[in-house]
Amino acid sequence: MLKIRAAAPLAMLLLSGCVVGPNHEAPQTALPVKFSEGSARASADVTLAPWWTAFNDRRLNGLVETGLGQNLDVLQAIERITSAEANFEAADSAAFPQLNVSADHQVSRTNGTGALVSRDSDTTNTTSGTLGVSWLIDLFGQYRRSKESAKATLDAAYASADVARLTFLSSVVSAYVDARYYQERIAIARKNLSSRRETLELTRLQLEAGAASRLDVVQSEGLVNSTLAEIPALEISFRQSVHRISLLLGLPATSLLADLQKGASQPYARRGVNAGVPADLIRNRPDIRAAERNLAAATAEIGVAEAALYPSITLSGSISPTLVATSAASGSATSWGFGPSLNLPIFDAGARRANIKAREAAAREAYLAWKQTVLSAVSEVENALVAVSRTRQTVSALTSTVRSYEEALSLATASYRDGASSLLDVLDAQRNVASAQANLAQAVQQLANGYVALNVAIGGGYAWDGSKAVVASR
Repeated sequence: MLKIRAAAPLAMLLLSGCVVGPNHEAPQTALPVKFSEGSARASADVTLAPWWTAFNDRRLNGLVETGLGQNLDVLQAIERITSAEANFEAADSAAFPQLNVSADHQVSRTNGTGALVSRDSDTTNTTSGTLGVSWLIDLFGQYRRSKESAKATLDAAYASADVARLTFLSSVVSAYVDARYYQERIAIARKNLSSRRETLELTRLQLEAGAASRLDVVQSEGLVNSTLAEIPALEISFRQSVHRISLLLGLPATSLLADLQKGASQPYARRGVNAGVPADLIRNRPDIRAAERNLAAATAEIGVAEAALYPSITLSGSISPTLVATSAASGSATSWGFGPSLNLPIFDAGARRANIKAREAAAREAYLAWKQTVLSAVSEVENALVAVSRTRQTVSALTSTVRSYEEALSLATASYRDGASSLLDVLDAQRNVASAQANLAQAVQQLANGYVALNVAIGGGYAWDGSKAVVASR
């Protein structure tokens, strides 16, 4: 008998260390050694690199710095971290004994007349209290797996906040690039408008001198009016870009309009980017980290579901003192009780096992979501590398094209003034210049947006101010 009594606590201790369900392991997927247009050199911690400073634009730097503390999506993500922390604390506390105290005081008296009550009864004061404790012994790791799941969910919330920061950087810099592009297009249109008006005036003088026809004047007027028609649409697009920036900073739509209307050159990044190797994305991309943490949470939930198949033991007890006092006498009594209770699942028509299957399917889905996130990240980097490389070539070619067409326009105008060429040559030259300038501005915009997309694709810059959200070990 003594051997059995000694072995029982030992068996309980061994059972309490049992944890059912699979343990989470870092997911794996095959990745290329290098990007098709990248090097085989791994990158450093790009999350700390403020890549937007390559544009050398103080206004943009100020918008980014301000917006990281004001962007509403980032602030919402931070609130979700607070919620996940509370859920983790709740899951952690469930594994500890629960202690409850209650107290009650009651005053009673019965009054009556006639045969019902022979005399007024005494006033009775009854005071009672209960101290209760309960503890579900975690024999198969139900609470420990729940805590693992809550911890992984908390990690995912931190990673999601980093995703919100990275998304903000992408959105605000792209919107700024677009705003400056439309300003450049407006400036080009106004410059071309001035040139075409000069041509119109020259043509009218030529008409008065008999060296031009009414057709020449009408053609010049049409080119002036078509240029005037371009400007309002460009102004609309500029204002919409500014309104988008204001929204990203959590401000009313027109808050930044006056400041950004002052104008600046188009953002142009001359700094190169080391995209690293595909494996670096798993470390640097917060969306991949969030997907991996979601997988860890889903894996832990399998253990929670499996633990429900097995018996559970709850230790509970209570102490209840009671004090009764009347004018004639008083007394007290104390009752207590303590003991274990066993819950043994026997038949549930397959509900628990069906729940396990559902959790396993959720874990497989989470793995596939992680894999898809990784492959999408690799694809985004590949696309951005190609875009930056090819667009840079386009910008170089268009820069030369603009110079050539501007020289051709200058020569055509001088020749027309001397009567050596027709107005058609001048109008064609003006169209070529306007088209080349617009194409160059668009290519510069595409190059800047490609530079943004590349840095965002490799997970760059969201922790440049030391705000990288990595939850501490618990």
